[in-house]
Amino acid sequence: MASGTLIPVREYLKTTYRPDCDFIDGEVRERNLGEQPHALLQTIFAAIFREHRKEWSVRALTEIRVQTSETHYRVADVCILRSSDPADPIIRVAPLLCIEILSKADTLTELQERVDDYLGMGVEHVWAVDPWKRLGYVASRRGFEQPVDGVLAVAGTAIRVSLAEVFAEMDES
Repeated sequence: MASGTLIPVREYLKTTYRPDCDFIDGEVRERNLGEQPHALLQTIFAAIFREHRKEWSVRALTEIRVQTSETHYRVADVCILRSSDPADPIIRVAPLLCIEILSKADTLTELQERVDDYLGMGVEHVWAVDPWKRLGYVASRRGFEQPVDGVLAVAGTAIRVSLAEVFAEMDES
C-alpha cells in the first residue's frame, strides 16, 4: 500500500491527502479504510466519548495525525485526549487512548507496527476493534488480548465501554 516515493516530513505536513495517510521514515503510506462498518464504529466510539466527555475529562478526535516519533506520523482512527492536553493541530503529547478499527485488508503485522508506534510515544492504552468478527482487543507489545468481561476499560479512570453495547448500536444503524 505504500507509495514508494520518499519525501521530507515538511512536505508531508503541508500536503493534504484524501483520505489522510501515515508517514513512516519518509514514506507516505495509505491506510485501509472506506468501508461502512469501519466508519460506523469510528462514529460510535467518538459519540460514546463525546457523550461522556465531562465525566471522563476527555476529548475524542477521529482521523487525526499523531506524531509518534521524529519520523513517524500515524493517523489514528479515534484518538482520546485528556481535556487538559494541548489543542494542537497535530497530536504530539501522548494521548490517553488510541483506538484502531480494523479493515478487512489489515494485517496483524501492520496493526502491531501501529500499536508499537503508539506505545513508543507513551500512549498507555491502545484498543483494536474488528467490526466483522465483532471482537475488541487490548493491544500491547505482546499482542492482542480480548477483555475477559467484554468491556474495554482504561485503568485508573471511569472509562468503560461495553463491546456488546457498541455492536448492538452498530446493528441498529
